[in-house]
Amino acid sequence: MKTISVKRVGVLTSGGDAPGLNAAIRALCIAGKSKYGMKFFGIRNGYRGLIDNDVFSLDSLDFDSLINRGGTILGTSRVKPFKNPVPDPKTGLLPVEGIKETFKKNKLDALVCLGGNGTNTTASLLYDEGFNVIGLPKTIDNDIVGTDETFGFYTAIDVATEGLHSIRTTARSHSRAMVVEIMGHKVGWLGLYAGIAGNADVVLLPEIPYDIKKIAKCLTQKKNAGQNDFIIACSEGALNLKEAELSKKEFKKARENMSQSVAFRVAQEIEAETGIETRTSVLGYLQRGGNPHPYDVLLASKIGTAAADFLAEKKFGNLVAVKGGNITATPLSEVAAKIKQIPMDNEMLKTGRCLGICFGD
Repeated sequence: MKTISVKRVGVLTSGGDAPGLNAAIRALCIAGKSKYGMKFFGIRNGYRGLIDNDVFSLDSLDFDSLINRGGTILGTSRVKPFKNPVPDPKTGLLPVEGIKETFKKNKLDALVCLGGNGTNTTASLLYDEGFNVIGLPKTIDNDIVGTDETFGFYTAIDVATEGLHSIRTTARSHSRAMVVEIMGHKVGWLGLYAGIAGNADVVLLPEIPYDIKKIAKCLTQKKNAGQNDFIIACSEGALNLKEAELSKKEFKKARENMSQSVAFRVAQEIEAETGIETRTSVLGYLQRGGNPHPYDVLLASKIGTAAADFLAEKKFGNLVAVKGGNITATPLSEVAAKIKQIPMDNEMLKTGRCLGICFGD
């Protein structure tokens, strides 16, 4: 597709919902229209709607109502056009051909994709196919390569931290250990930040395989010193030393065979090793639901308005990234199929260790 003057732009959200999506859409549309005279078209339910031509004008939206509204007004799905593509039973078109038809029918000059790793990986593949695409970084996991920040992350920290504080009161009342499961399958940014802010005794992360003996030793020492309540912030992707030795396929199979999530196993292990009564609480979708907190509104607004500039300047094939507090362009090719894990020299990880938090290693 030729790079032309950008006047008609499609917008979609894909993958899991996250606080700040609507604020970013609002900022993109207001800035694009007021600065450049662009028209924006919403695409329902992510890449599914892009394939099926489920498109509508965003002109009639009440943008003021969107600034602190949670979820996504566009709807979302986890459809991946390039994964095992099959022809549409009605049209006979492959997904990419359907997308081309949607662009043609709606006279779209460009596409803005708001999402996480999977969304921006697909955006990169679409760019390789000749589409004018720009990506925006949305995820509560903060695991997108090439950007320091993702909107949705800070609201999730607040929610998870509040959850830890609330559960501490129950742990204190009953002299128990409480294992609180926090979202994060492959990375532990949310668990790390919430664990420190929530004053957890133990934080378990996918990046650091845990030794239950070391966790037990930590909790036993605290108990012997007079502490009777304990909080273990456990990322849903936390793994033990034995699991860390498994291949990706073996690990996936092992997790599929588990009757409950990892936090329940950790609770059973702690109680068996220490004798401390231990319970489990899973925060779940509370962490990515609800309305965005002010920082995420600000971040989403900054990224959304910058996306309008990217469109006008034809900076296609890029993620609207934030580095050192400044907007920058990160090629989608550098983002695709990668995740940003916590490095072992991370300052927040060092902070946690200095505060006496046990990471199970």
